Amino acid sequence: MEFREFSAESVSDAITKACVELEASSDRLEYTIVQEASSGFLGFGRKPAIIRARKKEEEVIPEPVIEHIEHVREERQEPANFRREAPKRENRENYKRENYHKKENRRNFDKESHEEKTHNMEKELQQELPKKDRSPEEVEALKNSAREFLTGVFRAMELPVNIEIVYNKENDNLEIDFSGEDMGILIGKRGQTLDSLQYLTSLVVNKEEGDYIRVKLDTENYRKRRKETLENLARNIAFKVRKTRKPVSLEPMNPYERRIIHSALQGNRYVETYSEGNEPYRHVVVTLKRSPKAPRE
Repeated sequence: MEFREFSAESVSDAITKACVELEASSDRLEYTIVQEASSGFLGFGRKPAIIRARKKEEEVIPEPVIEHIEHVREERQEPANFRREAPKRENRENYKRENYHKKENRRNFDKESHEEKTHNMEKELQQELPKKDRSPEEVEALKNSAREFLTGVFRAMELPVNIEIVYNKENDNLEIDFSGEDMGILIGKRGQTLDSLQYLTSLVVNKEEGDYIRVKLDTENYRKRRKETLENLARNIAFKVRKTRKPVSLEPMNPYERRIIHSALQGNRYVETYSEGNEPYRHVVVTLKRSPKAPRE
């Protein structure tokens, strides 16, 4: 397959776009970065990120390996179609036990993903807790704490950044927005740098604070754009799964982004989602829904 060019507002968005159009997960994608995104000066000279990508070619098993497999198969007197024979009597119990655990784990995933449960629990907890009535002095102290920390970080990076901090009284959040010439550096690959900076800022702000306050960092409306990109990806993957009737594993994502995928396909009539793997490689799997008339083993 020949390389194709894809452009978007960031390299990560261009990669996601390539995954959707080429119908391949990121680990099956071969790409090179042609041009990094640039915000230009005062909106002039803005340039999109451009990558050249294609699907990785399927691995071909070398002839000597095939011959070795055939030789081993003949020694074992296995059938040529590699059809698995029934397990021996002494291994039958282990075989049943392993399959039982696989089915049980799948049923648990089908009911509700771990991320959805966590998200729903957090929402219920926030509804039960009384709203924190913070004084103007307390809010100003929180803002100064966040601003002082972030200013020191950007000074060390020699990066001129304008910091705007707003206190959202309704949600008891500190919403911090950055603006500057090259905010792609602060976003990082798939928002990892922005997420890390948000986590560190939250630790600093809540260090001396008795009541926890949530901190949200954003720049160039990245959070909203990323959410829309993931929702679009989820719909395209759902269509592919329905068409091919084969499950698709997405690239590893953080819990927030996995929740976006789960939420986007929660009401879909044809597909369902669950997460598998361990952090930081935990990812979402989109699979076809089982027919309600089909017997559950």
